[in-house]
Amino acid sequence: MTKADIVAIISEKKGIEKGDVQAVVETFMEEVKTSLESGENVYLRGFGSFIIKTRAEKTGRNISKNTTIKIPAHNIPAFKPAKVFVEAVKTNTEVTV
Repeated sequence: MTKADIVAIISEKKGIEKGDVQAVVETFMEEVKTSLESGENVYLRGFGSFIIKTRAEKTGRNISKNTTIKIPAHNIPAFKPAKVFVEAVKTNTEVTV
């Protein structure tokens, strides 16, 4: 599913014009991004949390030059689904191999 699909579905279900729904979805995504950039996690009860995870410093390899490089510690955004969300996915979807 793409952002355009989400906009179309919400527009159809709620009877709101696609342009208005598009603006709301874009604003939501921008606010989540802004909050994470400023160091704040975003908690959506029943859905999940957009959180900041810290990756520790580690040693890597540059294969083309056969040298060791140092990768500094850094923060990355992550999504942690709520328990009810995880349970719904487990019970309502088929396992694909």
